[in-house]
Amino acid sequence: MSTGEHEAGEQRVQDAVRKHARTRAFAEAEDVISAVLSDPGVREARARVEAAETEMGTELSARLQPFQDRYDRAVAEGDADGLAGLCAGKHGRWGRICVLPDGHETSMEEPHWGRNGEGRPIAWVGSAPDDW
Repeated sequence: MSTGEHEAGEQRVQDAVRKHARTRAFAEAEDVISAVLSDPGVREARARVEAAETEMGTELSARLQPFQDRYDRAVAEGDADGLAGLCAGKHGRWGRICVLPDGHETSMEEPHWGRNGEGRPIAWVGSAPDDW
């Protein structure tokens, strides 16, 4: 085995070890997050937050529905430019995508607004990664 082949083999082993460690760390983090989210107090708090977000979404729907309509048209027509100008705020795990224009949090002083996974209007403050 040449020196180059040996170094390439060592690099593959090091890469595999790093990948394994990263995968294990993510799995352990998911276990901790699942345990926290299953706590009865956390579940109750989440239910209260979701109820407030649904109420606020319903209150804002008369004023903000045109944004949902514009989003729905852009999706149906495949309008990439129309979709590119939307707010990046989302809560992917719960099926929420903000349909307001990018920058609305400062210019309009509005929370994020859209529809939840069941199609009901919902408004929320802040954002979370798609997979959280």
